Amino acid sequence: MRVKEILRTATQAWSPAAHHPAYLALGTSAQQLDASFNTTAALEIFEMDFADTSMDMKLRGSLSTTNRFHSLIWVTFDMGVDGSSGRLIGGGENGTLTVYSPDAILSSADDAVIGQSSKHTGPVRALDYNPFQSNLLASGANDSEIYIWDLNNLSNPMTPGTKSQPVEDVCVVAWNKQVQHILASAGPSGRAVVWDLRKNEPIIKISDHSNRMHCSGMLWHPEVATQMILASEDDRQPVIQMWDLRFATSPLKVLENHTRGILSVSWSQADPELLLSSAKDNRILCWNPNTGEVIYELPTVNQWCFDVQWCPRNPALLSAASFDGHISVYTVMGGCLEAQQYSSVDKISGAFDPSDPFGTGQALPPLQVPQPTAAPTIIPPLRTPPKWERRPIGASFTFGGKLVTFDSPRSVQPAPSPQPPRQVHVSQVITEAEFLQRSRELQATLQSGSFISYCHNKISSAPSEAEQDIWRFLLVNFEDEARVKFLRLLGFSKDELEKKVQNSALYAFVLLSGFSAPQCGVSPEVKPSRSFLLNSSLFFSVDTDGLISQALLVGNFEGAVDLCLSDGRYAEAILLSISGGEELLKKTQQRYLNKQTNRVSMLISSVVTQNWTDIVQDCELDNWKEALAALLTYANPEEFAPLCDTLGSRLEAGGTEKRCLQACLCYICSGNIHKLVECWSSQRDCTAPLMCVCVCVCVCVCSLKSIERLRNSEVTVQSSVLEEKLIHYANILANQGSLETALSYLPQTSQQVHTHIYTRTHTQIAISTYWPLYQKPLPYSSTVYPVVFPPSSLSGPVPPLSSAPGGIVPGSLPGSVPMMPTPPAPGFLPAASLPPLPPSSLPGGPMPMYSGPSGPQGAAPPPLGTAPPPTGTVYPPPGVGYPQGGPGAPGAKTYSQSVPPPPTGNLLTSSGLCLCNRLMCILVKLYLDCLRVEVLQQLPAERVEQKEIPAEHMILKSTFDSLVQRCQLAATDPQTKRKLDDASKRIGSLYDKLRDQLLSPSILSGLHEISRCVSARNYQRALELHTQVVSSSNFSEISAFMPVLKVLMTIGNKLGV
Repeated sequence: MRVKEILRTATQAWSPAAHHPAYLALGTSAQQLDASFNTTAALEIFEMDFADTSMDMKLRGSLSTTNRFHSLIWVTFDMGVDGSSGRLIGGGENGTLTVYSPDAILSSADDAVIGQSSKHTGPVRALDYNPFQSNLLASGANDSEIYIWDLNNLSNPMTPGTKSQPVEDVCVVAWNKQVQHILASAGPSGRAVVWDLRKNEPIIKISDHSNRMHCSGMLWHPEVATQMILASEDDRQPVIQMWDLRFATSPLKVLENHTRGILSVSWSQADPELLLSSAKDNRILCWNPNTGEVIYELPTVNQWCFDVQWCPRNPALLSAASFDGHISVYTVMGGCLEAQQYSSVDKISGAFDPSDPFGTGQALPPLQVPQPTAAPTIIPPLRTPPKWERRPIGASFTFGGKLVTFDSPRSVQPAPSPQPPRQVHVSQVITEAEFLQRSRELQATLQSGSFISYCHNKISSAPSEAEQDIWRFLLVNFEDEARVKFLRLLGFSKDELEKKVQNSALYAFVLLSGFSAPQCGVSPEVKPSRSFLLNSSLFFSVDTDGLISQALLVGNFEGAVDLCLSDGRYAEAILLSISGGEELLKKTQQRYLNKQTNRVSMLISSVVTQNWTDIVQDCELDNWKEALAALLTYANPEEFAPLCDTLGSRLEAGGTEKRCLQACLCYICSGNIHKLVECWSSQRDCTAPLMCVCVCVCVCVCSLKSIERLRNSEVTVQSSVLEEKLIHYANILANQGSLETALSYLPQTSQQVHTHIYTRTHTQIAISTYWPLYQKPLPYSSTVYPVVFPPSSLSGPVPPLSSAPGGIVPGSLPGSVPMMPTPPAPGFLPAASLPPLPPSSLPGGPMPMYSGPSGPQGAAPPPLGTAPPPTGTVYPPPGVGYPQGGPGAPGAKTYSQSVPPPPTGNLLTSSGLCLCNRLMCILVKLYLDCLRVEVLQQLPAERVEQKEIPAEHMILKSTFDSLVQRCQLAATDPQTKRKLDDASKRIGSLYDKLRDQLLSPSILSGLHEISRCVSARNYQRALELHTQVVSSSNFSEISAFMPVLKVLMTIGNKLGV
């Protein structure tokens, strides 16, 4: 499309590409006259100003010359030096070569002519400058004259060699665009000569064998050094020949489309695939020389264009000089002619201006111009985008840390060689190498189960002592004798304590007083002295001893105890209360403890009464180790986790990083991963956030795995904080390219996962990839405590625990390693295994452990169900391997099966502990098995009637149940079977919502569409609908069953059922 126009008959030259703004220099053309027959000559410079919407170009400078121009060129010599615009060089009609200063012309200075030479004997028709050395200029004239000029000194030009024979006019010279010492020249005969200026001789001559090639233009390929084109002016052969000097016997390619001789050619330096040609058929064509096809034709007037040139500054512009005296500027990017049409109307109106002194002075009447009904003319652009509009190189990051890049070939290959295909490169970008290394170590540990060595490595590489303590506590959970080792980590060792006692001054005083050191074993029997029986007056005296004696004689133990306490005889009071019964003993102990005010009295009180709440809530925070050690030694299993959490909460409330890490140790002992993550995230000061996330996840995974090891079952946890950490951790892994590992950490019940990562990775990972199922945890009841039993050779293992106190993260973490079942501690029945029993079927008295018969009583089984823990009975020291409240919760000590355990209980029933502990456990286990069967038989009587699913939604139940059955029949993988078993249970939440009519119409509509796709076995469409329903619905309504449906459809698609 034409954008600018100048009414001149002139030779043209564009300013160099580095010059701003773009100028067009015009020199009056030789051997041509305009309509006015003006014989003067001038050199003018016009500016391309697109801010001006008119078609006219602005004249910026003009210089009158004595010679007209056969050729004109604007070179970059001295350009940029002191703001210089380079040099304009013109070839005159009388053999004159003149060098002009564009700056002087623009400023209308007198010294516009810098140099001049008349070395040539005829018109200078050809000019070109060396692109590598801008001071070198080649010129051609009559009689095969070719000179190489140095613009620094025009007095002594050189020749490229001897004149070519036969002698002819030189119509074009051209420097090679890739090799600076190669120059080519051509004449009207169609013969081109290639010169090597280092040898000053021609190296090859190219000519057409038909002898009908009258050369009007010659150009070197902008990028391939050995290729050039020759244009023919002969009407009998209006072609453009492409030659390759390596195959100079015939043209490489011939471009044919013009019907008459070609007058001018121009090759775009910005895109080698754009070649302009103008011919006598009044057409300007744009070729793709690589394919030989015409890709654009400019709309021109019916006039010959004798010169076309690309604009170096703006590669989309070109100028064309025609014989009718017009210099037109076109764009190959297309446009609309509406503005030009309005410009023509304005010109006509301006010609009849009423202010014209030669006019009548009357304004023209308004012209009623009919509105055009047709759309304005649209000029299309090039068929294919030019090189400067194409992205030469591009890069884009994709999900998974992938970088997709593409680039264009640096140079165009010669035509005989096949063009290399354009390639797209997909690279994996890793920016967190250390993070990935830690993740791989954790994943390898999860697969191999070598948590002990993993914790040892973490201890050795931990940057701080506090972090080492975290890993030391986690390590203990994977070792035997955890209770003892926890106490050692806290600074309490039994062996060290014995040494301290032996070295104490009090111990030495006892030895000096005549008492023997305590010996292990049974003390020799000591016979009480009978001397008090000789004085019978003791029983009738009225002093304290007498009153005590009288009370004892009548069996009034409570009165005797009161008298002893009043007289400060605490030892006698304790001894008498033992004979008075358990209730009197408790009262006496409490009264004694209330009177004590020394520092150790609170600890003694807690040990006796088993009340550790006061210790945890009232101790100094600096004594947290002592409080935790007491809990590890004495706390009941069901109280251990809450008490540890309470101590951790007090430490966390301290607000300092030190207290926060101490609280983390408490949470590790209690197994409260939710509080562990929350405390770590809120208080941990770390300069590397990614490393903090990595350490946090590693700690939590190891904590969870230690709990699973001790309980011999997968642990499900509900924690939004850890869920957020896991999603963050998985997102980082995905961004580093570890997609499969990242997927194994994602909980399917998270709305954020469904909307962000889960959907995006669906197309990148095969459907067969394992997705861990996250089970909904059972509701926790503070009154129901789990009970497990030691191993027995007569019975199988007890069902594993299904719930635990304390908050833990959603779902089991990846990499579960099968482990040998760990026997749990005796004392309590699993809460999830047995329902509460009727009061009439259970013994009424609370007993924590079986302690043998007392007097004539028979052997009663231990209590079951939800009886509250006793407060007056001293529990045995718990041991390792059978945790109840967490990894660090105390359990029963382990003893050899051939050695009976030490006596426990109060002093009155210690003689009944002669039964073997193993035999008693077997009896209790058999009793519980029978009781479990009885309870299960009674369950149908307590069944609650369910509502019916509405008839219009029964199709959902039948379709999904059928899918479950088909998958179960086709599944052979144990892992898939476990998924299906879990899904068959969890799909009931959908049916419950259908019965209660709790789903919105949009969700129901989506479910019915999914059902129809499942019935038709179109699982891909069903999964797409599933994603749409999840992304457009309230997550709280569908979170219970939509993940299950996705698992079922994925398995159905995999199995092809």
